[in-house]
Amino acid sequence: MKLLLLPLFLLLAAPARAQVGDDEILREALWTRAATARPPARPAVGLALSGGGARGFAHTGVLEALGYAGFPVDYVAGTSMGALIGAIYSSGQPIEELWTFGRDAARLKVGKDFTGIKMLPLLIADKLITPKYITRFIESRMGGLTFEKLKKPFACTAMDIRTGEKVVFTEGPLDIAVRASVNLPGVFAPVQYRHRYLVDGGVVDNVPVDAARDLGADWVLASVMENSINKNPESVLTTLLQVIDIRGSLLAKESEKASNFVMRAQVGDMSVADFDRCTEAGEAGLASASAEMDAARENFLIYAAPRLVEKL
Repeated sequence: MKLLLLPLFLLLAAPARAQVGDDEILREALWTRAATARPPARPAVGLALSGGGARGFAHTGVLEALGYAGFPVDYVAGTSMGALIGAIYSSGQPIEELWTFGRDAARLKVGKDFTGIKMLPLLIADKLITPKYITRFIESRMGGLTFEKLKKPFACTAMDIRTGEKVVFTEGPLDIAVRASVNLPGVFAPVQYRHRYLVDGGVVDNVPVDAARDLGADWVLASVMENSINKNPESVLTTLLQVIDIRGSLLAKESEKASNFVMRAQVGDMSVADFDRCTEAGEAGLASASAEMDAARENFLIYAAPRLVEKL
């Protein structure tokens, strides 16, 4: 059987033919085997969901496309909005619940946690605030849940504001971990947990590929956002948001190199605070992921070929 490995690898690595032939039949047979097997019969698959504020709702569309394609997912790691989406998905709730989250984000005016902030009173008061809308939303869906109760192993990242250390949550209360991961530094009060003072994980790890691998993933798909905003910020707050966003994008470039495949959702001119456009971001993620699905399958099959052939 080892003699078949090199020809099989070359077959998978070759461009797909326009017509359906023996090679395409073999590809589909291998994909069926890969999609239905469980580790260690195939490599374990991890998702790394980036931050990006409201734009990160594009992950919902990516998850729907993966589910429709039958793409196996064993481990999930998320940062900021990726942590929120990843937590709901890992809890076993159907994808429709995520779309409901997007609609609720607009209805509950989650964006007011950002757009409703007046910087002058904030400076005069010399006190950080608590994001009540986001906190209420997370607690309503995750209160009482722990990492240990999730259907899929999950991790999310935050940063200790006192030390700059990256903190990776994999156990304990889920709502506290997600609140910390989405917590905007400089405006929202740090989430206090044990001896830590925690803020948004996007500052230190915007695409948590390493966290997915630490959970046990062999092959990691990173889901990230691509936007086209090129206008100057109009306030102190939007300037802060843009600086954090740029910092996260720079970090993401390094993390993406450590992944096996990257799906990029094209979210146009959406800003991190456009929570009334969550559904639009989700649809953009669905379209982008669907267009890239064949390439992702090819990449995974090439990686998985040695292990799959051993079982033939």
